[in-house]
Amino acid sequence: MAAQGIQGGRKSNKMTALVADDNMVNRAIHHRLLDNLGIESEAVGNGKEAVDIHCSGKNFDLILMDMDMPIMNGIEATRKLREMGIRSMIAGVSTRSVEHEIREFIEAGLDDYQEKPLTMSKLISIIHKIKG
Repeated sequence: MAAQGIQGGRKSNKMTALVADDNMVNRAIHHRLLDNLGIESEAVGNGKEAVDIHCSGKNFDLILMDMDMPIMNGIEATRKLREMGIRSMIAGVSTRSVEHEIREFIEAGLDDYQEKPLTMSKLISIIHKIKG
């Protein structure tokens, strides 16, 4: 079930995810959903931290990216990660429902977009896209 990722130079069969969301409750919910599927996850509170963690050499199979965050929002962070050559599946997760804002987020380089709240069925849908 798990995709093969590389962590710190060693291969791991466990899928990994990064949760980028400034809301602690959302981070906890997303972590719990991922954990229930056996996916190791780390969390950051804004887009700059999501970019920085990749600059430090970490890679993830999946990035759950909130749109509205301080310092660097999800659109900017997604665009920057793609410019850096990050090929992880990036799924935008937001409460936004304005079509042009969602379109801008997707055009920044998202692979998928889900409206909050993130549920187990939405997360499984994202993971099926990773496995192809």
